[in-house]
Amino acid sequence: MSAAFSLTRLNVLFRRQLLALLDHSNCPIHGSCATLAGHNKWSKVKNVKIPKDHERALLFQKLSMMIRVAVKEGGPNPQLNSNLAGIIEQCRSKNMPKSSIEAAIAGGEKAKSSYLLFEVRGPGGCSLLIETLTDNVNRTSHEIHHLLNRYGGLISRGARHCFEKKGIITVSSKDQSGSPVYLERALELAIEAGAEDVQEQEDDEKMVLKFICAVPMLHKVRKNLESQGLCPFSSGLEYIPTVNVQLSDEEMVQASQLLNALQDSLDVVQVYDNVA
Repeated sequence: MSAAFSLTRLNVLFRRQLLALLDHSNCPIHGSCATLAGHNKWSKVKNVKIPKDHERALLFQKLSMMIRVAVKEGGPNPQLNSNLAGIIEQCRSKNMPKSSIEAAIAGGEKAKSSYLLFEVRGPGGCSLLIETLTDNVNRTSHEIHHLLNRYGGLISRGARHCFEKKGIITVSSKDQSGSPVYLERALELAIEAGAEDVQEQEDDEKMVLKFICAVPMLHKVRKNLESQGLCPFSSGLEYIPTVNVQLSDEEMVQASQLLNALQDSLDVVQVYDNVA
């Protein structure tokens, strides 16, 4: 799959309720899995992760921060705060303890975090988008610049042009009856639901289907997939690369080191890359 960073609080992270429901039934549909995690050399390199326990603890910390900011901006009731509801859904899909979710909601009114987006040129000319949440802009900016200097990255104003924001609905590879949903069938359902693309991807050591759609279609497509008997367990907005870059083996190792260092930062919520 994400000198300048934007201080805009555009809620890429919190998935604003989108009201414009457009009819995209004639959009071209194509399925792909060749460039996804677990299916190419880059994914195998970059998925050499830090120990599972540490990775999970770090993820829960980041999700807690996302909850607190969502509560501050929209209130603690998920029925009235669609952003919070989406994040809680993501927490549950990652098996975050209920007590941790409730504690984060309770502390939301005191949240002081800001959203920053860093545009980066990485090893071999690849592009990265780094989403962060922070309660100290100067600290986070300094840390990101330090990691970029150490692992061969540079701030680049043009990086965002290599990506397009899309709606993503992540769906179980089994339908509501427990039967497997293969890619060919998923393509048929995508056409009916109004999605643009379907991809197979490994998530937490299990295969899932990712339906990609235009941003205004996100909630409509999810509702359609549910009515078709599929089991969505998360939905939101992500940056999808429009231009892919091929790296040498050495550049892949460098890019992997940078990616892992960024993901190990508490303030970094998501990193998108355009490595083929």
